[in-house]
Amino acid sequence: MAATKHAPILLTLALPLLLAADAACGAQPASPAPNRTKAEVDALIQKDGGTQPDWWNAVQLNYPKTLDLSMNPPATKGWDPSKNVGQYFWSIINENSSKWKEGVRFAAHLMTVNKDEPNKVNQAMGQMAHLYADCLEDYTRAAYWLLKKGDTADERLAVCYWKLGCKDAAKEILTKYGVDDTRHGSIVKLWADMGEYDTALKVADEKSKNGAADIAYLMAGDTCRLAGKYKEALDFYQKALNVQPNDAGRDIKQTKGRAQASLDAVKLYETLDLKKVADGVYKSSSQGYTGQVFVEVSVKSGTIADVKVVQHTEKQYYGSIAETPRKIIAKQSVKGIDTFASATITSEAIVNATAKALASGMK
Repeated sequence: MAATKHAPILLTLALPLLLAADAACGAQPASPAPNRTKAEVDALIQKDGGTQPDWWNAVQLNYPKTLDLSMNPPATKGWDPSKNVGQYFWSIINENSSKWKEGVRFAAHLMTVNKDEPNKVNQAMGQMAHLYADCLEDYTRAAYWLLKKGDTADERLAVCYWKLGCKDAAKEILTKYGVDDTRHGSIVKLWADMGEYDTALKVADEKSKNGAADIAYLMAGDTCRLAGKYKEALDFYQKALNVQPNDAGRDIKQTKGRAQASLDAVKLYETLDLKKVADGVYKSSSQGYTGQVFVEVSVKSGTIADVKVVQHTEKQYYGSIAETPRKIIAKQSVKGIDTFASATITSEAIVNATAKALASGMK
């Protein structure tokens, strides 16, 4: 269903719609900005967060007519993204980067349709924040919607503050978590990404005592890897490999696969020398979330000219496939690459596959 030219989007909710000329549209990631105070970041969020991005009018409102816009629970069991809004976001919007901006417009439309039901408006706000943060890397708008929704302790809000230049605000939010009870060790990861390696390892140690030793050791390994402590990283990856299924009480096959892939990649670091890689295009792969992630790495005159993900079966990959290669090229190394926050496994696979590809080109 296409939107009319003047469809009521957010004005219905009496939200500020200042059309800032320099509003971020998600085309470029927001890497950690120059240091800002929390007051400065909050002012930025309030000024620009509720505005329409500059691509807004070029993207049509488009969604299946079969969807239940009232967002009521499905009458029948089973997965049906043609009827259920949440499932539509998960299976259709999330898995198709060409639809991410469409998804933002659709989330705004859902707020209008359900404006008299706060719980449903909050659900739509959550989708809006997710798309801005995890897919479009527009952290100003993501933070605005998280705060509008009242998610003041959301780990994504911590990511937003950090990306917008206020590490102290991010640390304050993460401290509220205490132990890391996330599925993939997201809290440990963010502490490490911010350079708070000792805190990350302490949180990982606590996590290892609460039925998730495999993930805890894996994230501790990633922390040491990011800090350049490769021997310690290898030790933690080996600990993850040594965890027995009955220790975790769940399927840990994926975690062990990731630990082995990371261990193999880090072992290459001692001998990997970009200056010794001959010009050419090198291919390799590494374990992602659903299967192997294949990359092509172009080397020219001792520099990484390009990194491309050429094949994968990942679904919830969000911004990792675009951002991770950019980071590798910008840093001219696979060392010290902080993986994409909401798609850690896919991002990690890209880094590992790139390391293997470069190693294959060593003279």
